[in-house]
Amino acid sequence: MAASVGWQTLRDLAGFRAEKGLAVSLYLALDPRDTPTAADADTRINSLLNEAERLAEAGRRDLTHEQRQALKEDFGRIRRYFDEDFDRDGTRGLAVFSAPLDNFWSTLPLEDAAGTDIKIGREFYVAPLVPLLAKGGGAIVAFVSRERGDLYRLRAGRLHEVADLSDEVPGRHDQGGWSQARFQRHIDEQAAEHWRRVADELNRRWRRLNGPPVVVAASEELRSEFEELLAHETRAALAGWVSAEAHATPAELLEQALPVLEEWRARRERELLERWQEEAGRNGRAASGWSDTLEAASDGRVECLLFAEGVDREAWQCPSCGRAAAASGNCPLDGTRMERRAEGIDLAVHQALAHGGTVWAVRFHAELDSADGIGAILRY
Repeated sequence: MAASVGWQTLRDLAGFRAEKGLAVSLYLALDPRDTPTAADADTRINSLLNEAERLAEAGRRDLTHEQRQALKEDFGRIRRYFDEDFDRDGTRGLAVFSAPLDNFWSTLPLEDAAGTDIKIGREFYVAPLVPLLAKGGGAIVAFVSRERGDLYRLRAGRLHEVADLSDEVPGRHDQGGWSQARFQRHIDEQAAEHWRRVADELNRRWRRLNGPPVVVAASEELRSEFEELLAHETRAALAGWVSAEAHATPAELLEQALPVLEEWRARRERELLERWQEEAGRNGRAASGWSDTLEAASDGRVECLLFAEGVDREAWQCPSCGRAAAASGNCPLDGTRMERRAEGIDLAVHQALAHGGTVWAVRFHAELDSADGIGAILRY
């Protein structure tokens, strides 16, 4: 089953640092248009691992015998996983994170591609996962009516049912008389109780899944009443509402929900960029460009790191304290000579997450072009 990348997954990976050996991060794109058959996938994974073995042998002369042996065994384990355990059904990408001497192994079959690459270092390469956070994967789609209460989760491009709270609530009748009015009040109370159960379950699922966007399919007359039953946090996560037929299938609901999720992502991105521009315009709590942003991230001041999807450049990191900089030199904190890192954006992501910040890969707007593709909203 393909996985939706969540904040906890990203933070756990970014917080790891190998102490005894090396950390291997592998990404494999499996879009059927580019890799249609199992043989194509085998060719791609073998080519990637062969190249990684060659580079590791040529460029890691400082490794101990134990580390070299562990790295060789690690590549073999990845091959075996791909050959024997990996189930491609519903996945468009694969990520593997392994550090055997530090007892770490994690595989993520992804519902969207995150490129094809392999990196070897002390930390896991997590930047390719960031764009997947905002693509709507893992979103909750709820269908609510007088009788129906279905909750679905978006995974691997399909809606999968996670809860069915449908009730046999009697319909409305028109027989007149005092007894009929009393009966009508009774079924209205039943319907209200049904909606409350659906809302409570939606609140619970939303918290358990670490706050994904939510789309609700409901009639116009029901929307305001149902929204009032939602917790404040769930209400804030509403991406939007859709209308659907009473017996709409998951595929039909998904067709309605996808444009809403795309609009939500663009809207959320616009809100973040407007905050950044406003703060930067008055020299407030904002950083612009690589130098200012890496400094702020290293100081733990980043509330939200913003970078244009695909942007990258080299940066430098202190091997002692981990501080990042846009230029070479000695660490300003401990004087240690800083080391070059080819993937500066990954370094920025690690720094932001390590200090409790969030990250956003900008896809729809070009405001960051004036800041070399990177900036941040700051805490102070």
